[in-house]
Parts: sequence; structure tokens; C-alpha cells
Amino acid sequence: MVTPRPLRPAIDPEVTGDELDPHTRTTIRSLGSLARPVSRHLVMAGRMLDDDPELAHQHAQEARRLAGRLAVVREAAGTAAYRAGHYDVALAEFRAARRMSGEPEVLPAIADCLRALGRHDDALAVGADPDVDRLSPEASVELALVLAGTLRDLGRLDEALTRIEAADLEPAGRPHATLARLWYGYADLLAELGRRQDAVAWFTAAANHDVEGELDAEERLAALTQDDAHGAGPVGDEGGPPAGGRRRLDPSDSGAP
Repeated sequence: MVTPRPLRPAIDPEVTGDELDPHTRTTIRSLGSLARPVSRHLVMAGRMLDDDPELAHQHAQEARRLAGRLAVVREAAGTAAYRAGHYDVALAEFRAARRMSGEPEVLPAIADCLRALGRHDDALAVGADPDVDRLSPEASVELALVLAGTLRDLGRLDEALTRIEAADLEPAGRPHATLARLWYGYADLLAELGRRQDAVAWFTAAANHDVEGELDAEERLAALTQDDAHGAGPVGDEGGPPAGGRRRLDPSDSGAP
């Protein structure tokens, strides 16, 4: 008996594939006649990541079926698998993307998959990868947040704080979103360690740089200041900062940026 092939996920008719960034479009153009369907599935995967991660995963898997030899496709498949909670699949895809491209930018994602799978020692080992020094500033911050979160999972809060501090909290021309995530992660750990005043300063800095409103820094700040008024104890979230999940100086000395 022949097992019927699963139906391919439907593509919205207005999607052309031209919505992809120029670098991805140029890379996929090498596929010839397959370029258009692969591009359209990748666009759909990107659109569905937040609203329907499983459907995004299906679109990314279809793109992978058609163009699995391209690193950009494997990375997209990894991202969709991660968002859908298929961490083992995501890990394999990110590792394949790195092997194909030779680029280290997926190292934070690899570490985060390992963390999600409970392989904490393997996740921490990613921090010793020889290509870490080649990471972009944004990826360096993401890796620091993942490694700090991994240490936090293990109850090693002081080491987690040191890991974030080692990423350098100074702005140094980094994008606002990157700084916001870094400072949020730092503030979150400070709060859990009971350093409430420092946490307030860094949550404030994170909120000021979170121009897209992606973090709940303002809510965390409000909770801390409200608890201060009522004499409550330390406030901290369960689990580590987001990665992927995305996250030095004492602001009481230097002033939070």
C-alpha cells in the first residue's frame, strides 16, 4: 500500500517571493525554475511564525524539500522548527546551515536548541567555539543571553550575570533592539539576585531602547517600583532570558545608558 503524500501547505495568491530580502533572493535565484516556489514558501513561513508556527514549519519544510542544499533555506527551516517547538529538528537544520555556509551566525540558535533540549553542558560548550570571535555584535549579544539563560537554568546566577557583563553593556553603536534585549536580560538577573535598585535602572534603560515594544520592560519596571512602595522582596522571572529566545557596569555608578 502506497502512503499518500502529505498535501503541500497553501500559498497566499498575492505572495510572489519578491518579499524576501535581496541577499536571500539572489541566493535562491540559482535554483532556476524552483526559485519561485521556494521563495514563496519562505515568505509564507516568515509570515506565519508568530500566528501559526506549525504552519510556518510546514512551509519551511516544503522549501527545504525543494532546496535543501542552500544554507539560507536550512536556516529558515531551523527557525521555523524552533518556533514550532521542534528543537531536535531545528538543531539539525542550524548545524546543516552552518556546515554549508561556514558562517558562525547560527551559533546562538544552536546553543538555544541545546538548552531547550536540556543539554546544558553542550549549550555552554558553544561559548568556546573558535568562531565566536567572528560573530556580529548582534549575534554576540544573543549568544551571551542564551549562555546566561543556560547558567540560570542550572542555578548559577552569579555566573550568568558575569556572562552578560562580559558581553559589554556599553552601547558601542549597537542597534536599539539589541541593546534593549541585553539590558533587559541584565536587569532580570539583577532583580532575581535582589539588586532591586540596579534592576530598576537597567529595566528603565531597556524600556527606553525598546522602540518596537517587543519586551515587557515597562511592566517589569512598574512591578518593581510598586513592590518598592510596598516593601516587597526581590522580583524575578522564572527561567532564563529569551534568546533568540534572542538577554560591567553598575548603573548606580555610571548612570544607565
